[in-house]
Amino acid sequence: MTSEAVSSAAGSVADERSPAARPSDAESLAATIDAAAGRWFATLGYTPFAFQRTVWGAYARGESGLIHAPTGMGKTYAAWLGPLVLGPGGTAGDPPPLTVLWLTPLRALAQDTGLALARAAAALQPHWTVDVRTGDTSSSARARQQRRLPSALVTTPESLTLLLAREDWRERFADVAAVVVDEWHELMASKRGVQVELALARLRGQAPGLRVWGLSATLANLDESLACLVGPGHAGRIVEGLSVKEITIDTARPPTIERFPWGGHIGLKLLPQVVRAIDTARSTLIFTNVRSATELWYQALLEARPDWAGQIALHHGSLEREVRDWVEEGLRTNRLRAVVCTSSLDLGVDYAPVEQVLQIGSPKGVARLLQRAGRSGHQPGAVSKITVVPTQALELVEAAAARTAAEARRIEPRYPVVDAPDVLVQHLVTCALGGGFVPDILRQEVRATNAYASMTDAEWQWALDFVVHGGASLNAYPEYRRVVIGDDGVARVPDRGIAHRHRMSIGTIVSDASITVQFRNGARLGHVEESFVASLKPGDCFAFAGRVVEFIRVRELTAWVKPAAVKSKTAPKKKR
Repeated sequence: MTSEAVSSAAGSVADERSPAARPSDAESLAATIDAAAGRWFATLGYTPFAFQRTVWGAYARGESGLIHAPTGMGKTYAAWLGPLVLGPGGTAGDPPPLTVLWLTPLRALAQDTGLALARAAAALQPHWTVDVRTGDTSSSARARQQRRLPSALVTTPESLTLLLAREDWRERFADVAAVVVDEWHELMASKRGVQVELALARLRGQAPGLRVWGLSATLANLDESLACLVGPGHAGRIVEGLSVKEITIDTARPPTIERFPWGGHIGLKLLPQVVRAIDTARSTLIFTNVRSATELWYQALLEARPDWAGQIALHHGSLEREVRDWVEEGLRTNRLRAVVCTSSLDLGVDYAPVEQVLQIGSPKGVARLLQRAGRSGHQPGAVSKITVVPTQALELVEAAAARTAAEARRIEPRYPVVDAPDVLVQHLVTCALGGGFVPDILRQEVRATNAYASMTDAEWQWALDFVVHGGASLNAYPEYRRVVIGDDGVARVPDRGIAHRHRMSIGTIVSDASITVQFRNGARLGHVEESFVASLKPGDCFAFAGRVVEFIRVRELTAWVKPAAVKSKTAPKKKR
């Protein structure tokens, strides 16, 4: 059992409690959660940790906060069981309305989280429905959610924003009691974090008693992270599991340093050591920093051990959804010996079968090293193992420095983004689509976020002018007049074409246009950047989706390919 540290956010005010969470009731509600969770944990052979009980008690009192504990220590159930047990029960034919929103930064994490939440719901609230909504969600699932949202929805910031752009979002979100932001450190230091802050402010405007909990395993500046999550003027607490998970960090070394390269980023010089490491473990995750390295290492492993065909796989965000789902299921069921991947598998919930992790090249940060190490031994009491495989001599020094810092728990801080005018402009159009907004009211709502707490009236007016008539620079172009303020003082989007284009471009991730990669027989492999395809000539070969393919031509935003007769080391380069 771990101990915990509980503190209030700096500058917070008295906590806001719903009538059901008065002190006289809170103890009884906390006991209800603890008893139900304890019974279910007992069937699994587990005992609740002290920090989990602390979170359940805080939730019963109507509090928000940040859970900071090592990977695999049970943060998910700490945040989930409170709203699950205290939520409405429903009936077999009439499940409860949307009660919990669970935000995740990655599609792979969304699928895995949905399974974990559904497992607990089946035991504790069998009439609850749990569903996932991301860019991978099928049209049939979207149609089902169009008719009725589940009791708990696992989604991404972009998909949540799309839901808030609906005119009926207030009715559909009327019963939301809690929002959980998973892997908050991954979102907070980017504009996606600002997008989350604005969405939370929108939800709080409708439900002032909304409880918000963030989860993280690798944060240094906890107070600042909490303040960013709950927003100015809102109370919150930090619940920290102080038990440090045991992590073993090693470095693969070349036989002779004199023959080891001083440059490069692929690292195939140490392929024999990697093969031996995979051969001695039941399951291995092999992380690379770029997609091209993932493709090349996968090909190299198959060339070194052809008998591993079907036992190893690769995973990155540009593959087709069916391929990614198959790989993730193979990890859960221990069918795969090894998976070569990018940051698409940095985060996850139920990868307990993974015995070891290999990091190809420098981890580029202590937080990332610890995060990836936690993919192995992903359960309380298990030891996490990671081996850094340097690609050049200088990375031997980087690996040693990262290991020393990790052992001392010297994790680099993540700083929140403030004053992002592009995200604000996008949010104004989203609100105009979502039933419209009154400028003065929305301005106060936006200022209730950490990102725009210091926004001046002039900055607000600039953003409003930009969406109404394109601002001073684009006033002459009608297509930039996205929002019209009516005689009733409500700003709306009057043009269906503008509404459609906005919904298609919601988000803050900027990248090249994508081109689908497809065989002549119709089988799709995934998608690559337009800039990479533009550099190809008919007959060029490249590695993608674990195969070497030959480029034929581009037509209708599709790169048509065929199996290559020769092997190639060219691969499209992308981090995710």
